[in-house]
Amino acid sequence: MTSSLSRRSLLAASGAVLAVALAACTAKDPLAVQANAGDNKNYIAGDGSVSEFGVSSRSKPVEFTGKLFDGSTVNASTFPGHVTILNFWYAACAPCRKEAPDLQALHAEYEAAGVKFYGVNVRDEKATAEAFERNFGLSYQSVADKDGGVLLSMTKFVPPNAVPTTLVLDKQGRVAARILGEADKSTLKSLIESALAEK
Repeated sequence: MTSSLSRRSLLAASGAVLAVALAACTAKDPLAVQANAGDNKNYIAGDGSVSEFGVSSRSKPVEFTGKLFDGSTVNASTFPGHVTILNFWYAACAPCRKEAPDLQALHAEYEAAGVKFYGVNVRDEKATAEAFERNFGLSYQSVADKDGGVLLSMTKFVPPNAVPTTLVLDKQGRVAARILGEADKSTLKSLIESALAEK
């Protein structure tokens, strides 16, 4: 009974966090305006803004465990030692579709340098997510996060606040940078290079 209540509480909390993360906090916030517009475009777009966090101001390493669409598990405890990219997405999100080829290209470019890429799918069932991955030739895997567990865990570090959002984690597994909205390829490449160059 307790575990059932705990799971319902977690799901309720996850839903609340997802709503806050996607809509932000005030009516003046552009994300909140989009959330309240009722235009049925099915995503809350960021403006492509980039936040970089100096080494001394970074939080502790991120913590989460997620299940990939292939059924295996990924744990953020394996991230330290590598630069890691987390991209929050879902298939019907137009900017997610637009940025997918660039994410795949950067994954291919930096895989040999040990950079890890993971998607975090916040909405789709397995078949929909896998169709998207096939369509865009994505060779990195995604976490199935329809219940909001990973999203909820990330709010303790840097809230995603939009879909898509891309996080760059440093070699210690801490958030070094965040892109709200569609990730510009050259910008993300520069953030990856900066994270790789850190000692």
